[in-house]
Amino acid sequence: MKWNLRMVAAQRDIWKASELQRLLAEAGLAISAGKMSHLWSGRPLTVRLDDLDIICDVLNCTPADLLIPEKSTGRRETTTAETEKQVVGGTPITHQRRQGRSGPPL
Repeated sequence: MKWNLRMVAAQRDIWKASELQRLLAEAGLAISAGKMSHLWSGRPLTVRLDDLDIICDVLNCTPADLLIPEKSTGRRETTTAETEKQVVGGTPITHQRRQGRSGPPL
């Protein structure tokens, strides 16, 4: 997904992040300068649904205007065997039955 806040704001004649931040504050959404910077630059870390509602109300738009789908990045489906091989921080754990041990009780 691509975040399209800056373009939607420009269509409403809002050209500065500080101006949008002030309008959002008037609507009851206080956003820190750091979070506003991320929203404005197109790289938000997170956007709460409640915040998205207020942003849409202020800009008179819908979430579909702000979130633009992008083409697939070429991800492919992984098989179960490939998924089992993917281990964070080391080698995969394999379960092997040792000789001379009984199985768990049934």
